Amino acid sequence: MQHIHFIGICGTAMGSVAAAMHAKGFTVTGSDESVYPPMSTFLEDQGIQIYPGYKAENIPETAEVIVIGNAISRGNEEAEAALERKLLYVSLPEVLKEHFLRGKCNLVVSGTHGKTTTSSLLAWIIKSAGADPSHMIGGIPHNLGKGAAFTDSEFVVLEGDEYDTAFFDKRSKFLHYLPECVIVNNIEFDHADIYDSLDEIKLTFKRLLNIVPRNGVAYVNGDCPNSLDVSKGAPAPVKTVGLGDDCDLRIIDIDYGSELTTFTLDGETYALPMAGEFNVRNAAMAICAARFSGFAPDQIRDGLMSFEGIARRQEVRGIAGGVRVIDDFAHHPTAIGLAVDSLRQQYPGSRLWVIFEPRSNTTRRNIFQNELAAALGKADLAVVPAVPDPEKVAEDERLDPEKLVVDVKAAGTECWYCDTVDEIVELVARQSQEGDTVAILSNGGFGGIHNQLLDRLSLL
Repeated sequence: MQHIHFIGICGTAMGSVAAAMHAKGFTVTGSDESVYPPMSTFLEDQGIQIYPGYKAENIPETAEVIVIGNAISRGNEEAEAALERKLLYVSLPEVLKEHFLRGKCNLVVSGTHGKTTTSSLLAWIIKSAGADPSHMIGGIPHNLGKGAAFTDSEFVVLEGDEYDTAFFDKRSKFLHYLPECVIVNNIEFDHADIYDSLDEIKLTFKRLLNIVPRNGVAYVNGDCPNSLDVSKGAPAPVKTVGLGDDCDLRIIDIDYGSELTTFTLDGETYALPMAGEFNVRNAAMAICAARFSGFAPDQIRDGLMSFEGIARRQEVRGIAGGVRVIDDFAHHPTAIGLAVDSLRQQYPGSRLWVIFEPRSNTTRRNIFQNELAAALGKADLAVVPAVPDPEKVAEDERLDPEKLVVDVKAAGTECWYCDTVDEIVELVARQSQEGDTVAILSNGGFGGIHNQLLDRLSLL
C-alpha cells in the first residue's frame, strides 16, 4: 500500500501523522474544509497535496488507504465515496498503532484532567535526557515546539484520550495505543455527547488497563476512588500515586514557593517551576513513568527545572493597564476550581477574574449547572457569555448561563452575563483595577478575546 489519503488532514494530529507517513516514503494526499496556516503551509512544504473542501473526486483513483479523521461524520461526501467504492478505510489511531507504536515503549497518559501537562512534562524529561521520544500531545509544549513528532526513539509519549476513535469505531482512542506504561490521573464524568454515565467512562478505563502487559505498569491516582475502582483486578502491576497514607508512592513535604514548588516522592526531592497541587500530582505521575523508563532522578530533576510550560495552560498572554491576562484551557468544573486555586497561589493578593466560555460538548449542557456555579464562585469576579452554537443541544438539556450568574452571585461572587466578546471586553475595562488577574477559560478561540482585551486595557 503506497498511496494514503487523509480526510480531515489539517487537524493537528492528522497533519502530523500525514507528514510522518510521507517521510516514510508513502504518497500522501488529503482534504479538509479548513485549509489555512500553519498546518496547510506545513503540509505543502512537505510536498503533500491538499484538496480544499470535501468532494468525492478529491479521493485520487490511486489511493489505496483512506484515513478518516475523528471529526468526520456520515454524510461527508468523501467518507460516503470511500464506503461506496469499498475502499480500505482506517482511523488515525489504527495508523499510529501499525506504523509508529508497534514494538515501542508506549507511555500513555490518561484521565479526565491533567493529560496534556503530564504528557508534556514526561516527553520533555525524556527529551532533555537525550532520548528524543516520539510524542503526540493535545497541546503545544513550549520546550517541544509542536504537539506531535515521530522519531526513531524507543519511547513514545501519548496523551491518551478517552474520546471515541471514528464514526465507525466508537472505542476510545487510547485502546489502540499498545500501552506499556499507563498513567490514570483521575476519572470524572465528561464527554456527555458520547457517554451517558460515569459507569460508561469507568468501563473504557478498565478496558485500557486490561491491555497493559504484565511486564508493564499502571500508575493510578491513589486519592481518586473512581481510578482505584477501575484498577481493581487489572492483570498488570498497579502502583498508586498520591498524597494519601495508603498510596504506594506518596507525595510528601510539598512547599509552594514564590517561584518553585518542591516536593518529595519515593525518597527523592524535586522542584517544579509551576504552582498548584494538581501540577504537583501531574509532575509526580510524569516522574513515575520516567523512572519506569530507566531515567535517573538527576535527569528527571533537570527536565522538571527546565520545563517552560504549555500554550494555553495558565499562559500569561500579556499585561496592560496593570492587569494581567491569562489564557487557560480549563472547561470542566473540577479543572476550573483547580485553576483558580493555582492562580491564587501564583498571584497572592491579586483580585482574580474568571471569564468562562461554556463551549465544550459537556459544559454546553446543564449537567454541571450547579457544579459550575460552585467553581466560578471561587473567583473574586466572574463573567459568563452566551452558550456558543446553542442549537447543538436541546433547549431542555442546555446550560442556562443567566441562572448560572444568579447562582454565582448568591454564593457571594460578583458575576455578570454578557452576550458578546465586545461586551465582556468593555465590562472588564470599566471594572478592572491595577493589579487584577484576568483568567480566560475556554477550550476554543473565544473570538480572539485575549488580544482584544489587552488592546482595550492598554488604552486605560
